[in-house]
Amino acid sequence: MSRAAADAAETSEVLFEMSNLLNTGLDKPTLNILIELCENGVNPEALAHVVRELRRESAALKEAEREAQSVSSMGLKL
Repeated sequence: MSRAAADAAETSEVLFEMSNLLNTGLDKPTLNILIELCENGVNPEALAHVVRELRRESAALKEAEREAQSVSSMGLKL
């Protein structure tokens, strides 16, 4: 492994540890994608906003699915 690759891997690991300490809920692949986006000029604040919105939408969809399953288990149709 080249020195640059080793440095990148170490930086990635440190950032992942920090991410865990901050309870971001990001896995390594996702964190690496976000880092790459920032390195390529994406505004970090805008990116953070998008991540929060995606999480909100995901939670809303999961809740809607739970409600639909609950209604379905009662034998009701929507």
